[in-house]
Amino acid sequence: MESAYIKCGSKDNDVILWDVVGETGLFRLRGHCDQVHTIFKLAITYFRYDVVFLGSGKKLVTASKDKFLRSIDIDPEERYLVTGSADPELRFYTIKHDLADGQLIANKVNKDLPPENKWEVLKSFGVLQRQSKDRVATVRFNKSGSLLACQVAGKTVEIFCVLDESESKRKAKRRISRKEKKAAKEGREVTENGKTDIGAEGDSNLVVTVPDIFKLHQILQAGKKISSISFSPVTTKNSLATLVLSLNNNVLEFHAIESSSTTKLSAIELQGHRADVRSVTLSLDNTLLMSTSHNAIKIWNPRTGACLCTIDSGYGLCGLFVLGNKYAVVGTKGGTLEIIDIRSGTSVDVVEAHGDAVQSIALTPDGTGFLTGSRDHDVKFWEFQLVQKAGKEYKHLTASPVRNLKMNDDVLVIAASPDGKYVAVALLDNTVKVFYMDSLKFFLLLYGQKLPVFCMDISSDGDLLATGSADKNVKIWGLVFGDIDKSLFAHADSVMGVKFVCNTHYFFTVGKDRLVKYWDADKFELLLTLEGHHAEVWCLTISNRGDFLEEKEKRLEEMFESDIDNVFENKYGPKEEIPEEGAVALVGKKTQETLTATDSIIEALDMAVAELKRIAEHQEDKLKGKVSEFRPNILILGLSPSDYVLRALSSVRTNDLEQTLLDLPFSDALKLLSYLRSWASIPDKVELVCRVSTLLLQLHHHQLISTVSAKPLVIRLEDVLPPTVKQLKASKSDAISRDEKTKLLEICSHNAKCIEAREDTKQEKKRKKKQKKLDGGHVWS
Repeated sequence: MESAYIKCGSKDNDVILWDVVGETGLFRLRGHCDQVHTIFKLAITYFRYDVVFLGSGKKLVTASKDKFLRSIDIDPEERYLVTGSADPELRFYTIKHDLADGQLIANKVNKDLPPENKWEVLKSFGVLQRQSKDRVATVRFNKSGSLLACQVAGKTVEIFCVLDESESKRKAKRRISRKEKKAAKEGREVTENGKTDIGAEGDSNLVVTVPDIFKLHQILQAGKKISSISFSPVTTKNSLATLVLSLNNNVLEFHAIESSSTTKLSAIELQGHRADVRSVTLSLDNTLLMSTSHNAIKIWNPRTGACLCTIDSGYGLCGLFVLGNKYAVVGTKGGTLEIIDIRSGTSVDVVEAHGDAVQSIALTPDGTGFLTGSRDHDVKFWEFQLVQKAGKEYKHLTASPVRNLKMNDDVLVIAASPDGKYVAVALLDNTVKVFYMDSLKFFLLLYGQKLPVFCMDISSDGDLLATGSADKNVKIWGLVFGDIDKSLFAHADSVMGVKFVCNTHYFFTVGKDRLVKYWDADKFELLLTLEGHHAEVWCLTISNRGDFLEEKEKRLEEMFESDIDNVFENKYGPKEEIPEEGAVALVGKKTQETLTATDSIIEALDMAVAELKRIAEHQEDKLKGKVSEFRPNILILGLSPSDYVLRALSSVRTNDLEQTLLDLPFSDALKLLSYLRSWASIPDKVELVCRVSTLLLQLHHHQLISTVSAKPLVIRLEDVLPPTVKQLKASKSDAISRDEKTKLLEICSHNAKCIEAREDTKQEKKRKKKQKKLDGGHVWS
């Protein structure tokens, strides 16, 4: 059975080839100087960097951020490789394929040519001018290889037909004929590439170029910017292919490519917003969630995640539920307040509230009104009213201003204390001003943030005020005297939201670094970090139940794992140099899992040694007549020492085995080698024994050939493993790959010979030393 392989590229600039059947990594290919990504985000534009197999999976071609290539692909028959970049051309390469003996097909035709390098498999074929001037994001052939799609960084996909050999030759002849006619009028001879007279020769000298094979078929225009494309393996009836577009508004579109046009078949739209979510608000009973975005308000069921309704609106920047969750108020970028009837899912009123964007909204503690802050320098106090429009039978909610607080700069966020005593206003000048809510008299000026405050919240007891700023810090203030209790470096980018948990001094923060963090405002420590967002986090809301989960241990483990490669003794050592082009390295990396696995194996080996010693002592007592019942060690689960060590080794994940054994000390590696001979008789453990033997012999080759006690271990493995492997091979077992069998036989034989040669060298040195003493200190040749 042939192995299935997958390849992956990542931020560490490496490409890893994985064996899916063996569940292990084969190679870490190094050489790129920057990220090897499938999709990564840079300046709000998506690029694709690809990896493709050549020669039935024997060669791998990669494109990375370190060069100008944006996307690569090959046709199903592996005749052409196409690359796209920022220039207005698609570049094509022909592919040379290997024969069984490693020589290239081109050399088989002409035996007088010198042998070519087996890695020189790509030859420049030509270029094709694109219609669009935007940079290429993706190039893809369809399953049959009859179409080539080129997606650019915009709304356009150019689709090319791939003509067969006869059609491309006819097109080349017509092109040459047109050139000949044009040249005849000008009175000159036509040559192709300055070498061959195409008109005078037949098809044998006909030069077919890229434009003769690839013909522009259609240009597909999408309604939104395209993030990625893919051809469907299933083609609809009466169409050439089905192309799927992933748009940047979370929509998938299916288009049928026909002979003369392109037809949109269907679209899959997700429930979410089509743009950034700028605010989220939970209802008082936590049964509804409202989110606002650039053109819509959505009401959700937070328990099931279902979207209950979508309401068209302006660009909503803030919002809140009011009057028992029957209504909602949304502040927009246009300076208006939209009153939403939750029961009917409609906008019942639009109030012209401010002359600029409504940045923040807060409910008064008594629930009879609310406050708004705007970039027009105003903080306004509103109260609810029920009015009846002309011609309507029922009244609806609206709001009217009752007080106005004029500020000297743009208002970014406001917060009202739960006891209704204070109102805090954050301004564009990096300060926070606190006023008495009843009289609007100035109380405190909080300054210390280096950049504007984007978010703030007041604890339930009114003692603490937390502010988050664009300077990436969160500051905790005391509202009694306005002093700074603590300044915390919270996020790697701007802090966009902060909320206290009800009736506690715990609080959550979110930032543009895509993280959600949980803090203790009394001990000033981070409790939990939540990952999962793929873009900036703009807002957050918290239920009023105050439930929380503390996971300190998980955070400490993550800190330990991130610091594994930066231990103290390496901090001042030379930094790792950029790998050479084409370098190959180990697949695995040292992680907490590999270190834990290594520790478990070492612990099992030590316990096995102690148990063997206890068994030996019991046998001695038995021979001396001291008869006593032998009780198995409960710590090794009643297993034999060999089975207990095998259990610990078998629990290591396949892809972590190499790194786990690499961390194993040589003394413990010798102990592990001593068990392999007995394990080889277990049929379902032969693959594991062979892998462990191969890895240990490779990793500790030099120590093994210089250690006398290792010779019997290697010789016993050489006596047992090859016959076992050959027996499995004869029975057509696919437990071990052919390469691993051959490799294992060679390594075992090589290590045994090295040990014997080392022993012969030592004996020769002893003989010469003895002869030197007999000859009076001289050594004669």
